[in-house]
Parts: sequence; C-alpha cells; structure tokens
Amino acid sequence: MHDRIFAGVTLLLCCVLAVAAWGYSAPFSYEPVGPKAFPLLLLLLIAAGAVQLLFKPATESHGEEPPMSREVVVKVTICLVMMGLYAALFETLGFILSSVMFGIGMGRLYGGRWPQSLISGTALAICLYLLFDKALDVPLPLGILSSLEN
Repeated sequence: MHDRIFAGVTLLLCCVLAVAAWGYSAPFSYEPVGPKAFPLLLLLLIAAGAVQLLFKPATESHGEEPPMSREVVVKVTICLVMMGLYAALFETLGFILSSVMFGIGMGRLYGGRWPQSLISGTALAICLYLLFDKALDVPLPLGILSSLEN
C-alpha cells in the first residue's frame, strides 16, 4: 500500500511541477526547444513511472505489509534534509562542492566507508561537471571555485 500512496503523491507533485514549468521562457533563444523542455520531459518520465507503480498488479503477500521501521524513517528524513541542503547550497558553493558533499553524505548514509564515499562523491561531481559544462555546454555554477575558471 505504501508504494501506491507514494505513486499517487508523486503523480500529483509531477502535475503541480508541470504547471510551474510550463511558464518557463528565456528572453533570448539559445536552443530550439527552450528551457521548459528538459523539466517537462523529466516530469513526464517520472509521471510514467508513478502511473506504472500506481496501477501495477499487487504482489502476492500473505499478510499485512510490515510497518516502516524507525531506521527507514530516519534515513528517509536525513536524505530529504540532505537534498534540501544541496538545493540551498547549489549556487553559493557551486555544483562541484555541493555535489561532493551530497555524494559523500549519501554514500555514508547508505553504508559506504569513508574512503569509498570520498572517492566516489568527488569523482562523480567532477565527472558530471565536465560532462555538463564541457561536453553538453550546459553552464553550471562554480560558486566559491569561480576564481579557478579560465
């Protein structure tokens, strides 16, 4: 039942965000589809997954779903707080530093050891920055590292 509630809330959130994204426009056109295509496509994919989860046949179970444990609730809460901090610090610290911190935190939250979390968080942030900024030409904020540019 939890998965269907999650799917319904996700679908509702996708609809609200799609209405908000529909109004995106740029004062100048630097690409043919404009800025609203990316969020709308992502929301469409997320909504399709939510619809599939909402209407999938229920799996066979021989009783009630187990209640959510305290450990799961704590992990989900910490994850949500970390995502909020990531969004809040994204422009100030920049993509690379905020992504490194988020990657390390998520690695540690889900059982990674310090060396693994440090290496994977740092490598992922740098590789994603290079992919978006250099290969895809999508500018990302550098934040406090902006003095290193050029």
